[in-house]
Amino acid sequence: MSRDKVRVMDRSAMNLDQAFKRLVIEHHVPLRAFVRTLGVDPEWVDDLAQEVFLVALREQESFDRQQDLGKWLRGIARNLVRNEIRKQARRQRILHEGLAELLVETSAEEPEAALWKTSQLTALRDCVEQLPAKSRQLVTNRYCDGWKAPDLADNLGMSAVAVRKALMRIRRQLKACIEQKVAESF
Repeated sequence: MSRDKVRVMDRSAMNLDQAFKRLVIEHHVPLRAFVRTLGVDPEWVDDLAQEVFLVALREQESFDRQQDLGKWLRGIARNLVRNEIRKQARRQRILHEGLAELLVETSAEEPEAALWKTSQLTALRDCVEQLPAKSRQLVTNRYCDGWKAPDLADNLGMSAVAVRKALMRIRRQLKACIEQKVAESF
């Protein structure tokens, strides 16, 4: 191989390295925040964000340069979190499977400038985490797993009316918690 060809290859590798470095610098903070809003355990956010960039590097040829790069990266993140949900029995990166699935699906609808909605989703995740175990189980079973009040009542040894009242109280508690967290973040 001639020296000229080697120099051209070296330059194109440097350009790729520099372009990837710019990509990471420009998008790592918002991407990490986005990954966190998908319900990923805080200890794994950096790892998943890094995986997003590695996938982006590998799949860069499939990226349409006319499209929004941030949106493409968020799509990769959503897919990685979906994969984690499927592998949850093996590795515990996702806090709550049903809640993470809901957040992943909701995030697909999120417009670029919806900081408010993102803040609410993050607050929701945090507030659900703070619920007592039984309340968290009620919320997860009802809203993530789709159980109806009679099914929950049978499973938990409660009446359907008691389940509905408990869910109403929990929703009020979550609403107050979310409002407080969102107000604190702005």
